[in-house]
Amino acid sequence: MTTQYDFLIIGGGVAGVSAAARLAPHGRVLLLEAEPALAYHASGRSAAMFLEAYGNATVRALNEASASHHAEADGGVLSRRPMMLIGRPGEEEAFAAEATAFGMDEITLDEARALIPILNPATVTRAGLRGDPSDLDTDLLIQNFARAARARGAELHTGARVSAITREGGTWEVTAGPDTWRAACIVNAAGAWADGIARLAGIAPLGITPYRRSMARIPAPGGHDVSRWPFLDAVGERWYAKPDAGKLIVSPSEEDAAEAHDAWADDMVLAEGLARYEEMVTEPVTRVEHSWAGLRSFAPDRALVIGRDPAVPDFAWLAGQGGYGFQTAPAASRLIADLLTGQPPELPQSVVQALSPARFA
Repeated sequence: MTTQYDFLIIGGGVAGVSAAARLAPHGRVLLLEAEPALAYHASGRSAAMFLEAYGNATVRALNEASASHHAEADGGVLSRRPMMLIGRPGEEEAFAAEATAFGMDEITLDEARALIPILNPATVTRAGLRGDPSDLDTDLLIQNFARAARARGAELHTGARVSAITREGGTWEVTAGPDTWRAACIVNAAGAWADGIARLAGIAPLGITPYRRSMARIPAPGGHDVSRWPFLDAVGERWYAKPDAGKLIVSPSEEDAAEAHDAWADDMVLAEGLARYEEMVTEPVTRVEHSWAGLRSFAPDRALVIGRDPAVPDFAWLAGQGGYGFQTAPAASRLIADLLTGQPPELPQSVVQALSPARFA
């Protein structure tokens, strides 16, 4: 006899794994991940920071609701790393607007260079700093949620690419490889593939679009110890840089719409981004040690999509994380669990409505 699950989650990134941990106390949970490991695509390619002031108002509400979990649960996953914003000549208005939006204090160029000595005084004319952002240990967060999910009885299957979804008599049947599973409710946490999974299930897609973002790891510039350098962002998000294991990660911050696939860095886009970075520092890029890319998937209004599908309530969405998946995961996973188990959400109703897929109906 085929086992029937209460919740079948499609997608093993941070959204799916955190949802499995939250839902497991409420019924039988099965998670299916197409790739051979959890967090294989966007969740495994993130330069994650935790900054409550990042994203629109709806995203920021999720950030705020996730802060204590990130700081305290399982010993916490955060380590303090300030964030610096820098601007060029002619960017005074844009700098002021972004610094205000990020809640930054403007600092002198001497103060900025004391923190990051490679800043080019000829091209960096404004600098702002916020001291309370943090690095977010993405691998540890995934491990913590996966461990909790398994301890509560959830089954996490990797290498299980979904090929068919049907519905018979109020029960879903989901096929992956030679196996078929039955479930009362599907949770679509498929990231870049979220609209494709919906179509497979006969559900109207929501217009969730994947966008490629490329990254390059370069040697520590000038042999500096970069471990205490702030996260560095250029006005207009023309590029950003972050210390990583004694090296520096630099991203051109591109958002190029793409089909869902195993993404890779575009060499020309990467070269252009590194050139923009080099313009504002004194140390040239001598080589790229490694490059990669991930797909950040956004709904049309750039807020996450969390909740039951308005037309088919036993199909739920946990998608459209964009660049906010890790920092919002604790609150997003709690919300989907509350909505699917009939618990009153902890988030304000206005935020719940702003996240609901019903807003696209």
